Amino acid sequence: MKYNLADICEYAKGKVDVAILDADTYISTENMMPNKRGITSATSLPTVAQTQAFLAGDILVSNIRPYFKKIWFAEFNGGCSNDVLVFRAKNGVSKRFLYYVLANDTFFDYSMSTSKGTKMPRGDKAAIMKYDVPDFTYEKQEKIAGILDALDKKIQLNTEINNNLEQQAQAIYQQMFIDNARSDWAEGTLSDIADITIGQSPSGSSYNEDGTGTIFFQGRAEFGFRFPSVRLYTTEPKRMARSNDTLMSVRAPVGDLNVAHTDCCIGRGLAAIHSKSNHQSFVLYTMFSLKKQLDVFNGEGTVFGSINRNSLNDMPILIPSDDILDEFERIVAPMDLTIRNNYDEICRLQDIRDTLLPRLMSGELDVSDIDI
Repeated sequence: MKYNLADICEYAKGKVDVAILDADTYISTENMMPNKRGITSATSLPTVAQTQAFLAGDILVSNIRPYFKKIWFAEFNGGCSNDVLVFRAKNGVSKRFLYYVLANDTFFDYSMSTSKGTKMPRGDKAAIMKYDVPDFTYEKQEKIAGILDALDKKIQLNTEINNNLEQQAQAIYQQMFIDNARSDWAEGTLSDIADITIGQSPSGSSYNEDGTGTIFFQGRAEFGFRFPSVRLYTTEPKRMARSNDTLMSVRAPVGDLNVAHTDCCIGRGLAAIHSKSNHQSFVLYTMFSLKKQLDVFNGEGTVFGSINRNSLNDMPILIPSDDILDEFERIVAPMDLTIRNNYDEICRLQDIRDTLLPRLMSGELDVSDIDI
């Protein structure tokens, strides 16, 4: 027997004062990561006095463009935007089980099929609560959640390792090139060390999600911690980024960064930044260091900020000697490679989890005799 989602959970109610929130406790669709990869810090807080509250143990799902599969199991109390749905498990329902019900690809497919709007589809809140869910005992719910949670914990561990590696690399950059900058280094611009390609969007009729053609990123929507999630392809690529190029958002928010995991087509919302001298790690962390300068372009003169090719080319930087750049690459490039390898393992673990999830939810895989 199956039940509707409304039988096992409800939409959370209640408000929280924005004044007590910060960048780590406010969640919007902007700082929820695609493909079920959790959250990151918010770049801004709302200007209203109060916003939707959530509690630890709630499940947050972005209700804009459900195909991005943005979902997070709340680990603390906080507040979120109105475009984020807050699900709260009813008594007798495992919170982690509810999370995996909502993390199932079939839920996101259902949400899209009942959504409203075309350019920016939003899930229909009433229809969402009619989604079919399996009828399992609490014990089975916990077993299913335990199996899937073991995979997610390994994913989280790799994510934390990658975060730590990136912080170490940024600290090394800070120590070598900012705290100990030398007077004999040349004053130059970003175009002196990198080739910059501003994206150009192919015809919309060339887009597809079935893997035909070239991987395509329109803007920062698919950005993750380090690498963007693949969703779209195009059969008419215009401008390309090469594997390991730094990808930068050139439209608000200007300056968000990712790295191309493989050769890909980039749309008008992105730029690809490629080292002229095979010092790609130096280029990446230089871009991180330019965040304050790039923030100037957010909203400058218009509501929506942007940066053009000339402004990006002309960003002033100090250019160390090749010997120092080689030393930085010797230390940091292996760290970046480890981040890539950990990311690849994360992707494999996610594939395993997402293959098991529907089979567990359908009862195809019986967990009765499994001890968790």
